[in-house]
Amino acid sequence: MIRAAVPADLGPLNDLYNHYVRETHATFDIEPTTLPQRREWFSHYGTSGRHRVLVAVSDDGLLGFATSSPVFPRAAYEPSVSTSIYVAPDACGRGLGNRLYGELFALLAGEDVHRAYAGIAIPNPVSIALHTRFGFSQVGYFTEQGRKFGRYWDVAWYEKPMP
Repeated sequence: MIRAAVPADLGPLNDLYNHYVRETHATFDIEPTTLPQRREWFSHYGTSGRHRVLVAVSDDGLLGFATSSPVFPRAAYEPSVSTSIYVAPDACGRGLGNRLYGELFALLAGEDVHRAYAGIAIPNPVSIALHTRFGFSQVGYFTEQGRKFGRYWDVAWYEKPMP
């Protein structure tokens, strides 16, 4: 089931995100996020508008989440969103990314959103394939943009025109 995140989801959501912090270069956070930090982060999202958090849940718990967030804080950027998606490692390959993004973009289609953006740390062929499936195209490539695990990582920037 895909639905809007609620406060009770924040513990499992944070655990999933912190897996990616500790184990992968998919996020450039280096230190795990605390639950108080996650609660503060969640306070900036709603069940309507441009900025959303959706979760994929089953009887086994939280399987993934997708977000649409501000790109930059200045008012002129308001019609643009930054999107991200995280799926539990044991739930990969089940189509959850497609379902999460499908629902997120369906909700955003009714909002004043002109462009969606995603930064993908390279290599990440699964994320590139997902974003391409949803109409994103690469618009930039920054070399050695972030340092994690003792090395530098490139970031490809993707853009999606919204209806």
